[in-house]
Amino acid sequence: MKTRISWLDSKHSFSFGAHYDPDNTHHGLLLVNNDDIVLPGQGFETHPHRDMEIVTWVLEGSLVHQDSLGHSGVIYPGLAQRMSAGSGILHSEKNDSWRLDNSSAHDRPVHFIQMWVVPDEAGVDPGYQQLEIDDELASGDLVTVASGLPRYRDRTAIAINSSHAALHVARMPGADGAGAPSVVTLPEAPYLHVFVARGEVEMEGVGPLYTGDAVRTGHSGGQRITAQAPAEILVWEMHARLGGR
Repeated sequence: MKTRISWLDSKHSFSFGAHYDPDNTHHGLLLVNNDDIVLPGQGFETHPHRDMEIVTWVLEGSLVHQDSLGHSGVIYPGLAQRMSAGSGILHSEKNDSWRLDNSSAHDRPVHFIQMWVVPDEAGVDPGYQQLEIDDELASGDLVTVASGLPRYRDRTAIAINSSHAALHVARMPGADGAGAPSVVTLPEAPYLHVFVARGEVEMEGVGPLYTGDAVRTGHSGGQRITAQAPAEILVWEMHARLGGR
């Protein structure tokens, strides 16, 4: 499913906006996985959210976040960021970083993935968190970017109010000097959502996957993902689903 207007090119993994498919509303606790490209000087004007954990992952360019809690900043590649909508929050997201420092306008689009997961409970206080993790991503391994799972409490970059979900990201460098591919192993979980943000990978038991491809699994894990050339994957590990376990 796609939304394409003058300033936005958006691809939706699940039902979103005007695109409704009753058989494709979520997987596990993940309701939104939008692959967005926004032109410079454009973006999403101030709008409300409620009772959702929203994680934004920038691939290229920069995205300005401003919200009704007073947070204002630039999200860029390697920065983990989440907004907990909780009892209600207003925010905007625009490709206009020059307006923060009065610099010259640029002509670069911003490319980012925005993901929404269901929180444990409704009506909590809204919140915001971010942390730069570029150095950790250089390892090529799966890095826990956002999590509420207790097992990742001491190693997640940012926390989310969902005790059954975690997002991992791997920037896979590709084959080494000896020709061996880079490899990551998927965690075991009742629900996994694997998204190829860029590049080409091979998933054990599935085959080749390309930029924009996604795989949803149930009660699996342990599969190897390999990359011969640089690639980036986003993996949601979920131990519950919408409406119960």
